[in-house]
Amino acid sequence: MGQPPDEIDKPHELLAARTACEALFAMLQRWFAVPGRVTIDLATIDSAVGELGEPRMVAAMAMRKLQALHLLTTPGVVTSTDVVLTVIQDLDRALRQAPVLRLREQAEHVDWDAELAELAALDDADLAARLDHGTAAEDDEHGAEPVPSAEEVGDFRRHHEALHEAAKAVLHASHGRIVRLR
Repeated sequence: MGQPPDEIDKPHELLAARTACEALFAMLQRWFAVPGRVTIDLATIDSAVGELGEPRMVAAMAMRKLQALHLLTTPGVVTSTDVVLTVIQDLDRALRQAPVLRLREQAEHVDWDAELAELAALDDADLAARLDHGTAAEDDEHGAEPVPSAEEVGDFRRHHEALHEAAKAVLHASHGRIVRLR
């Protein structure tokens, strides 16, 4: 049996990840109110310390990686297995943490005394209705969207899983070798 080829077609799962990149990008942008342009501080080697701990900047960096992966999933754009797998691996941690980071960021900006007073003022029927429909408030003062719904978080996780499926398919199709993907 001969050696596998040095160039293979992109697996279907990798091409399908293009849609997942688009959806994840839009969700991160909305959840963290990431502006259309983000500036990074390169003044010193330690400039990133503060930036990379800030959820909006973490989301922005993940969005940039999603842009790169979106390009790599474009039919006709030639890349290699190692590049695709590295980008997906780089994205993985930020995407695992994004829903929780969004909830934490939202919680930091809530006036809990006012929220509790509002809940205390509700009668049982209003309280039940509010719990059934979620408790997401209007946009906060930082311009972020309301807390993501369970359905949106489920969609996020499904799209994130599509990136894992793409990585597995690339490994399988390449037999674990570094090859060009066309």
